[in-house]
Amino acid sequence: MKPESKKYTVEIDGKEILIETGRLAAQAGGAVTVQLGESVMLGTATMSDDANESADFFPLTVNYEERMYASGSIPGSFFRREGRPGEDATLTARLIDRPIRPLFPKDLRNSVQVILYALSADGKQPMDIIGIIAASAALLISDIPWDGPIGAIRVGRINGKFVAYPTYDEIKESDLDLVMAGSKEAILTVESNSKEVSEEVILEALEWGQKAIQPLIELQEKMAQEIGKAKKEYVSFIVSEELKAQVREKSLPGIEAILEQGLEKVDFQRALDKLRDEVLESFAENQDIASRDIKEAFEEVLKYAIRARILETGIRPDGRDLTTVRDIWCDVNTSPRAHGSGLFTRGLTQVMTLTTLGTPRDAQLIDNLSPVETKRYMHHYNFPPFSVGEVRFLRGTSRREVGHGALAERALLPVIPPEEEFPYTLRLVSEVLSSNGSSSMASVCGSTLSLMDTGVPIKAPVAGVAMGLVKEDDRYAILTDIQGLEDHVGNMDFKVAGTEKGITALQMDIKLKGLSSQIMAEALEQSKAARALIMGKMLETISAPRPDLKSYVPRIEAIRIPVDKIGAIIGPGGKTIREIQEVTGAKIDIDDDGLVYIASDNAESARMAQERIEGLTAVPEIGRIYTGRVVGIKTFGAFVEILPGIDGLVHISQLESSHVKNVEDVVEFGDEITVMVTDISKDGKIRLSRQAVLEGWSLEEAQQADRKK
Repeated sequence: MKPESKKYTVEIDGKEILIETGRLAAQAGGAVTVQLGESVMLGTATMSDDANESADFFPLTVNYEERMYASGSIPGSFFRREGRPGEDATLTARLIDRPIRPLFPKDLRNSVQVILYALSADGKQPMDIIGIIAASAALLISDIPWDGPIGAIRVGRINGKFVAYPTYDEIKESDLDLVMAGSKEAILTVESNSKEVSEEVILEALEWGQKAIQPLIELQEKMAQEIGKAKKEYVSFIVSEELKAQVREKSLPGIEAILEQGLEKVDFQRALDKLRDEVLESFAENQDIASRDIKEAFEEVLKYAIRARILETGIRPDGRDLTTVRDIWCDVNTSPRAHGSGLFTRGLTQVMTLTTLGTPRDAQLIDNLSPVETKRYMHHYNFPPFSVGEVRFLRGTSRREVGHGALAERALLPVIPPEEEFPYTLRLVSEVLSSNGSSSMASVCGSTLSLMDTGVPIKAPVAGVAMGLVKEDDRYAILTDIQGLEDHVGNMDFKVAGTEKGITALQMDIKLKGLSSQIMAEALEQSKAARALIMGKMLETISAPRPDLKSYVPRIEAIRIPVDKIGAIIGPGGKTIREIQEVTGAKIDIDDDGLVYIASDNAESARMAQERIEGLTAVPEIGRIYTGRVVGIKTFGAFVEILPGIDGLVHISQLESSHVKNVEDVVEFGDEITVMVTDISKDGKIRLSRQAVLEGWSLEEAQQADRKK
């Protein structure tokens, strides 16, 4: 018997969102489909019956699976089956994970898995925002303990007006692409890229978006009341208050003494490790107390001590005040053969970015549910274990590395010159050599240095900084340039990147159940001053892009040809273009719109290739003089090939200044002669004159002489 489904709809800024449940995935803890336009996402949420007793953290997994059938496509891989999630799918999973994670109980150790499938993709709506809504609704009506719901929205701005859930086409027109999730009371997460917009615009967008999602939250609350399951009971993994008090008594004085010293990361950690070992040793005789619980209690004391010191004195673990940025030094040209390199060091965080420029054929091919087919600017981020003094297996690119690379990419994208002005594919790789917080923003700074070192004519340099927050009730402190420890014990990681003119990217994650717009405004203002300081340090090293590309960068020239001439360059089976590349040594790429890119390591090679292409695609012009080869002789004149595959007739009367009795008396087959085009008939027949060149006539004189004869 077909199950009965429940449907709920809400309209936001003229866009209808449909949430349906009861028809699919009956055995999941909670399951819904969310539809926006003709895009549909299935969201499921399930929790294990038993706790993971070995885990000292909440085991949440969020998976987003792109199914190519959703857009009526077959995967482009060899196996024609979806493989590991691509970059966009990984970023979507991270985007969904971040707002839902803070709302689970802190003492929950049962494994929770949220899985989302794209069932239909209309190519108009990005799927990521639909996934957040689906995850929230599935969790809310499930039997999983969770303190939702949340609403999610993408905010664009076109001609100064905010737009909810913009399509891909609208995003291209927009100067803002902001994704936010929030509860009824406050904002939870923000991710944005923008075309150098002001802090005021960002705040207005956040306030507009927070208000816009309220009907969506109310709709989910209605769902929970009508069809929500009873929440499961679970074993609480929480350290007893008695043990907490004992550990606090043994460790707090020592932690406070260590904090007073203002130690750097390594020395600070060594001092803490020694103190923690002493505390563990003091409980060694009591076999009933797990060392894991002691360590957790010790971490709580450490967190309390750091936060209390910041709130009460404004002094941070390394001795800085709330707004001081760590010492900065920069360098460029650190790699002799790379096309460009930039080194950015801030405190113990150090990132080297290396730039490689390639031809248009090096652009990344995209095979996913979005309408984007290629990507000419790629930013990759690597975080090796030695950067934090650890040893571990290298198991490929992590979700975190994908996310940090994408954030740096978004920050720099608005200043990358368009392809028609700079016909290169760009790949930037940020290598984290040492990390103590905010390595993603260091990647932004190192990448700006690297691009300028390469000679890429970026519109403006970009700098980034990570902001933190410590909040207890109504008291709070905003921290500039947070280090790793402050991120760990704090309530917020707020990354902001931009130019002198405005913000290009931001990302905010919080560990609270929401954040007020007032704190957001203060954090943005504080970050603006920090970005200006960091930018100043960067520009002391290199003040502008180099005037010329560095020596090892391939030179690319772009010429435009008629679209109907593309076939002439390619030739049958690609024979002609292969021959040009083999003879000249240049690489040639042709766009469908007739834009031809010629890439070569030397100018002569590029010149030869350009001449060949222009020769193949040129159109004869009346009045222009050409040097051509005689390809046919008749009694009435000679046929001369003036362009590849294009010939015209030189009448016998136009071969010489004097009378000519026989054509062979003047020219023979294969001779090269110079002629002027005097006329092109409607059916394409070309009239040529050698006499006009010999006499130095103008076009009018040549045409007049031809008519007389």
